[in-house]
Amino acid sequence: MSRRVVVEADGGSRGNPGPAGYGAVVKDADTGEVLAERAVGIGTATNNVAEYSGLVAGLEAAAATGASTVDVKMDSKLVVEQMCGRWKIKNAALQPLALEARDLAGRFQRVTYEWIPRAKNSHADRLANEAMDTQAAVGSTEPVGSTEPVGEQEPAAEAEQTALPLAAASATTTPAPTTPATTVSADAPTVEAQTVESAGRAPTGWTGATGTPTRLLLVRHGQTEMSVDRRYSGLGDVALTETGRWQAQAVAKRLAGMDSVRDVDPVVVSSPLTRAAATAQAVAEALGARVETQQSLRETDFGAWEGLTFAEASQRDPDVHGRWMSDTSVPPPDGESFDAVYVRVQQAYEQLLRKYQGRTVVVVSHVTPIKLLLRLALDAGASLLFRLHLDPASLSIADFYPDGNASVRLVNDVSHLR
Repeated sequence: MSRRVVVEADGGSRGNPGPAGYGAVVKDADTGEVLAERAVGIGTATNNVAEYSGLVAGLEAAAATGASTVDVKMDSKLVVEQMCGRWKIKNAALQPLALEARDLAGRFQRVTYEWIPRAKNSHADRLANEAMDTQAAVGSTEPVGSTEPVGEQEPAAEAEQTALPLAAASATTTPAPTTPATTVSADAPTVEAQTVESAGRAPTGWTGATGTPTRLLLVRHGQTEMSVDRRYSGLGDVALTETGRWQAQAVAKRLAGMDSVRDVDPVVVSSPLTRAAATAQAVAEALGARVETQQSLRETDFGAWEGLTFAEASQRDPDVHGRWMSDTSVPPPDGESFDAVYVRVQQAYEQLLRKYQGRTVVVVSHVTPIKLLLRLALDAGASLLFRLHLDPASLSIADFYPDGNASVRLVNDVSHLR
């Protein structure tokens, strides 16, 4: 059963930076019933950090209620505009929080963001002040005051800072027109399924590519407990959740029913990790194929960050994590850089093209290897890793031609999960 909720969030700092806290409330969208409240002091921080922390807490609370659709309402113009994708996130302190919020938003079918006047955000404002009061303890000399942001950054102020892309930005977010109160949907449609299934084998008339392409049907594994909690999941061998097993069956059914896989090779190539292998087995059974593992298709080794969230990794190793977010040569502590993963994925890609030349083959893997295969198809730079989002059990398709050309036909399609 679907549930639509409203998240109202706020945050404040008495000093900016100074003693800070946030408040968030989750309400049933139809009845207005309060389903959850959050009020937490976060020590010394800025207004903007507190605002983002309130958003993260609100989205976490909404997920705990079983919500499928979330309408976020905040009086922070900065947070709303950045989450809508209209303003860049150039403040290093806000980037990990924005990434975490974006990841949390990916749990829902749809998330909208709307700016509201402070007077209409009084519930969350009150919770944020209660959090700061509790943190300050009885007898504090700090003024109670309101959580009205002081010096909230507008685009002109942010332009002087160093920018980083949102690593987890969803490919399905559609910017809305800039108005005093705007809403942006987080689930604008991706490429329609019939685009692939009726398009034929090769758009050679437009690209100039020659020869019969090798088509890779790229499937990300189904959901795990780590993906539910938005934690780094690399070489840790975690199993699919019940939802993940259902997702594997759904993508398998989707593949079995596609016209473009009639000539699919009777082999499903998979990462050796359990979550991928289980997804691959479901696909193989639907296609009457067998599973063949390819070690080079395993996920990135996240080293000391394995099992941590974005925020936790950033707090543990702020300098390394900050550089890792923009430099693919930087590895996590005791882990593997994206450049190193690229080398082994390129080897896997070359083996696939040699072995399955001119045929269609299903490849079941993880976020990083699939992104890198798409990068190879697009002949794109390393920044693609930070600008592309892939959901669990998503389907992407790329054609690779013998003359070196390539064509990406589909990216992050999850229509089979709806």
